[in-house]
Amino acid sequence: MSDNSFGRLFRVTTFGESHGPAIGCVIDGCPPGLEINANEIRSELRRRATGKSRHTSQRKEKDDVQLLSGVFEGRTTGTPIAMLIENTDARPRDYTDIATKFRPGHADYTYWKKYGIRDYRGGGRSSARETTMRVAAGAVARKFLKQKLGIEIQGWLAQLGPIRTDREYDAQMIDENPFFSPDASVVPALEKHMDMLRKSGDSCGARISAVARNVPAGLGEPVYGKLDADLAAAMMGINAAKGVEIGAGFDCVDQLGTEHRDEITAEGFLGNHAGGVLGGISSGQDVRVSVAFKPASSLRIPCRSIDVQGQPVEVITKGRHDPCVGIRATPIVEAMLALVLMDHVLRQRAQNGQEWNINE
Repeated sequence: MSDNSFGRLFRVTTFGESHGPAIGCVIDGCPPGLEINANEIRSELRRRATGKSRHTSQRKEKDDVQLLSGVFEGRTTGTPIAMLIENTDARPRDYTDIATKFRPGHADYTYWKKYGIRDYRGGGRSSARETTMRVAAGAVARKFLKQKLGIEIQGWLAQLGPIRTDREYDAQMIDENPFFSPDASVVPALEKHMDMLRKSGDSCGARISAVARNVPAGLGEPVYGKLDADLAAAMMGINAAKGVEIGAGFDCVDQLGTEHRDEITAEGFLGNHAGGVLGGISSGQDVRVSVAFKPASSLRIPCRSIDVQGQPVEVITKGRHDPCVGIRATPIVEAMLALVLMDHVLRQRAQNGQEWNINE
């Protein structure tokens, strides 16, 4: 099984390649009656899009999503929702030179070993282009979660390379700059750092944090369907993700038990080091997650590698690439958080009988 689908009851299947004719997804399991239209989805896609600033890939896709099925007269019907986006600014010729070479740090080598064939045009399915449809599907999940449960999801850039970007947090600033930084004072430093990287031809990593507020207690399973485990799997499934933290994450190593435990009073929890999940089940607190993204490996700086015959070669990656893939990852992390919560909401309803009437 190729695992191009995720979720149990709110199940999303994506398809398409970076430089193929189109990309798309099918959502199966969305409850009927949810008001949704293509413009709401396009709004989320614009947040993820390339070419909005000099700091990202200059590939400029229209991302004009088409709703092919599952929505009638502005409402979901309960049947599969199919969405399609045509690739309008692909340049497969940029990748001719690496047709028989493996880019270090990319999925070229592992795809070749797994399938015996690979789409070298921009990495095919391993390209960040695939995440477009995750954001599209996430837009549907976010609409349901907010309308029926009041769940609000917000992500932001927490760190870019060596620069911590969320020491000061202003939610109003996040969508007011090309970095999704909640601290306006660090934007000039981010601009300078990215200009330096672009001139040198190198790249850097980033960390994205996200929070889901108003999550009800009780979501998740106690053993094999833990909410935090599913969140970790979803976030690690994003291209270039190399680490995930829930709540305090790795910082808990330095904490004492008396500090880390979130004491409870009649007024509620006194802390949230657990990130809103206890024993795999949501506690009713904010669900918090942080994701580390590696530096992009598609670089114009020459490096050593091998070709499909195992012979040593020099690789230089041409084309349009992000010096920091994490800059555009905020909407993707938000989308995956929404999709996991949506799936667990439906699983909770199925097992324990909670009902949310979409027409209320």
